Amino acid sequence: MPEIAAALDAMRSDPPPVDRPVLLAGPTASGKSALALALAELQGRAVVNADALQVYDMWQVLTARPDAADCARAPHLLYGCVGMGVDWSVGHWLRAMRDILRQHSNPVIVGGTGLYFRALTEGLVEIPPTPAKVRQEADAILAASGLAALLQDIDPDTAHRIDRQNPARVQRAWEVQRATGQGLAAWQGQTPPPLLPLAEATAFVMLPRPDWSAQRIATRFEAMIAQGALDEARAVLPQWDARAPWAKAIGAPELVAHLKGHISLPDAMEAATLATRQYAKRQRTWFRARMAGWHRLL
Repeated sequence: MPEIAAALDAMRSDPPPVDRPVLLAGPTASGKSALALALAELQGRAVVNADALQVYDMWQVLTARPDAADCARAPHLLYGCVGMGVDWSVGHWLRAMRDILRQHSNPVIVGGTGLYFRALTEGLVEIPPTPAKVRQEADAILAASGLAALLQDIDPDTAHRIDRQNPARVQRAWEVQRATGQGLAAWQGQTPPPLLPLAEATAFVMLPRPDWSAQRIATRFEAMIAQGALDEARAVLPQWDARAPWAKAIGAPELVAHLKGHISLPDAMEAATLATRQYAKRQRTWFRARMAGWHRLL
């Protein structure tokens, strides 16, 4: 990976201050985990996960989670620590980060979940948990009538801010309003100071070329199959719930469809590779828009 080696050389020639946390964001398959590990070894840092899917314990191969050999080279935190029956959200991650930053003054925080970095550096309001009956009501409305039925009950300020094409975001906004009587936008207006202001960290973002990224994604998914990704999907098949947060791992729905006999393995691999490329494109777009002031790598 000459591009990753060049990024590491750039860091070695102009290393970030060793006494400050490092933020390292990038789309899937950009090589950010390898770069984070190299920086951790170089400067004696812990590596902390900022990826919403690498927290789940059932996905080692499919999310390219650091393996035992990587973890032996530097401390790795918040990887594979959540089971499928455990609630997990950006709020849970941020509370975990508060404890980590008390113990580690200079971690390298790496991942592709932009919302995690935004909450860390801009703050996150603590919204009361959604009662199960409210979530069930939202599930029923979405299944029966679609997104439009949820959107019509959301206040205009919130509806203007959220991604109205994203069922999870729309349902979350609906649930907050139904459970608390206050729109999500109003809650966000009460955001407290950030846990780690951007000015107190060194922030890098990796934005590889789309053609380079596409080639990496194709070869990486083939390697994942060889390393046991299909076995991971087979292990969760009895509990599979396509709407569960852990089921959003890129490639998981396609491999499950194959295991259920709906598509061939080559077709599942092709579909998963396409889904990964599309996801990486969305990440690149988000990072360019939200992280213009971060130091760019690649």
